[in-house]
Amino acid sequence: MHVPADPPATCPVCDAAYDSISVHDAGLAVNLLDNERYRRVCFDPVAGDDGAPLVEFYHHTHEQVDAGE
Repeated sequence: MHVPADPPATCPVCDAAYDSISVHDAGLAVNLLDNERYRRVCFDPVAGDDGAPLVEFYHHTHEQVDAGE
């Protein structure tokens, strides 16, 4: 996992503010049923600098999502 050097100002999936971003190139699991910090995670498939497939995760807190909806 790595974090992009120049992340976007808002989430490219839902255009809301986000708390953090992570980029993954291998398997992953997501469970937000009982997450005290994050309400939603948006997934954006992208290509890395070498063209390899990656998935960017945009982590939204409860406050960020509630304010945007």
